[in-house]
Amino acid sequence: MVLNSNRVEHFSGGGGGTTTTITISGDALPPLETHEVCLPPHRTTLQKLRQRLSEIFFPDDPLHGFKNQTWFRKLHFGLQYFFPIFQWATNYNIKLLRSDVVSGLTIASLAIPQGISYAKLANLPPIIGLYSSFVPPLIYSVLGSSRHLAVGPVSIASLVMGTMLSETVSSTEEPILYLQLAFTATLFAGLFQASLGFLRLGFVIDFLSKATLLGFMAGAAVIVSLQQLKGLLGIVHFTSKMQLVPVLSSVFHQRNEWSWQTIVMGVCFLLFLLTTRKISMRRPKLFWISAASPLASVILSTILVVLLKSRVHDIKTIGHLPKGLNPPSSNMLYLHGPYLGLAIKTGIVTGILSLTEGIAVGRTFAALKNYQVDGNKEMMAIGLMNMAGSCSSCYVTTGSFSRSAVNYNAGAQTVVSNIILATTVLVTLLFLMPLFYYTPNLILAAIIISAVIGLIDYQAAIRLWKVDKLDFLACISSFLGVLFISVPLGLAIAVGVSVLKVLLHVTRPNTVVLGNIPGTQIYQNLSRYKETVRVPSFFILAIESPMYFANSMYLQERILRWIREEEQWIETNNDSNMKCIILDMTAVTAIDTSGIDTISELRKMLEKRSLKVSHQKTVFPCKF
Repeated sequence: MVLNSNRVEHFSGGGGGTTTTITISGDALPPLETHEVCLPPHRTTLQKLRQRLSEIFFPDDPLHGFKNQTWFRKLHFGLQYFFPIFQWATNYNIKLLRSDVVSGLTIASLAIPQGISYAKLANLPPIIGLYSSFVPPLIYSVLGSSRHLAVGPVSIASLVMGTMLSETVSSTEEPILYLQLAFTATLFAGLFQASLGFLRLGFVIDFLSKATLLGFMAGAAVIVSLQQLKGLLGIVHFTSKMQLVPVLSSVFHQRNEWSWQTIVMGVCFLLFLLTTRKISMRRPKLFWISAASPLASVILSTILVVLLKSRVHDIKTIGHLPKGLNPPSSNMLYLHGPYLGLAIKTGIVTGILSLTEGIAVGRTFAALKNYQVDGNKEMMAIGLMNMAGSCSSCYVTTGSFSRSAVNYNAGAQTVVSNIILATTVLVTLLFLMPLFYYTPNLILAAIIISAVIGLIDYQAAIRLWKVDKLDFLACISSFLGVLFISVPLGLAIAVGVSVLKVLLHVTRPNTVVLGNIPGTQIYQNLSRYKETVRVPSFFILAIESPMYFANSMYLQERILRWIREEEQWIETNNDSNMKCIILDMTAVTAIDTSGIDTISELRKMLEKRSLKVSHQKTVFPCKF
């Protein structure tokens, strides 16, 4: 199929309705057939509003399967829509179960040490990390639509929660209040996430662009890694601040607390974890090496501490962890008092971040396996999961990229892998907790560093610089904001830059001068296509955006400037005088009253200068 894009077909002169034939380089282009544009069918204002709202909030038409169905079929479809487990449960078999058991046990070996580590990152008791790896995966397995998303605590949400809460409440001086605020923030995170999904307002999280998240996650990874120097060096008195300068200052001011035994063991295990990660990246079939290495490190380090405990007094350990299932925490929700605003703010920020990460991860692996993930249903699933978690001693959870990648590579077929994960954590909670008593804190620090170091993607930042400088500015603003100001403000700066970029595109749309490709009826950008030539006596200008109040004045001023520059070019090159200006409005998908007034004013201004204005759409003829 050959596609000819005729940006300009003809120009009809006034009065007699004759068609002007344009001649270029001695070749006369045949006049094209004129087609009248008719008005759309008449609709009432209510019908127009209904269609517009449907396009905004229901672009995927989620209820299309309910049309012309019996009540029983509608009930069946309703259950499948709200509980995706009913879509695949009837076709589940032993072969799928075997794959899910393998993948579930594999991610459990990674999730257990990561859960303990990330809870410490959020300044919460380590047991909370294991609780958060038990209930949320069970909830998601019923409500979630992604087959490969592995649910649990994640580093970014843990860091943000720990940072925001610690700025006001100390986790060491007021541990009960801190725990109450963490559960309450989780509740509000879930409410916010579920509300976005129920009201189909998922486009709100689109303001966190990929460039913004790239810089934010890189900055957070640096801060998280530096914070782990406390455990890796054996420092007792360490700053609770999350900026680059205070953290580095605390590291070097507490040199007298450094423990060489902790440093040697910590660095060795960190090198081991980074080496296994590198091996798995180079050879994806060996993914199980990096997946099993955190649990292997925990076991090995615990054995070493037990064997050498009479000689390594300076190595700090986790200590006692209570056995048993998640205790209910609904009575610990902080729903009134001076710190309620802090809990709500923390919940919304962590909710947005965890929602963005979870949906992005789910869609990534869905694309690899050629199935769809409904973003709004995912929002409701993650939101309800966190709401339930807040009442069962869990903090904010979502889909983790590292665990989901392991889950995918291990051959997961359905969300049953999350059920296997939760079952493994359940066994751990009931029977294996005393084994973690001598697990050193340094291994948790090493696990966190090895996990977050993959968030620093400098190659993607280089690509941003080459492709889009504004995207790079959003990325670097987020990165520097997190490093030198704070995690929440760094994120706010990045979102501000992203919104500014949107406003620039909206209020300062692109306009280009078109020329003809000789021997064809194709008109393209003069600055992009070297073979294009100007059409004598005609000035063809394309507007590449809708026209409305936000950009109408800019477009008027820019068009007049284009005309002035074209007249100067004609005078310099002794070309034929400009007689007609053609506005190609192919890309103008919408125009409001301000845009119409701008076109009218422009026509009047140019007619006073004996210039005619024509504006038209493009036709795309195809040859098969």
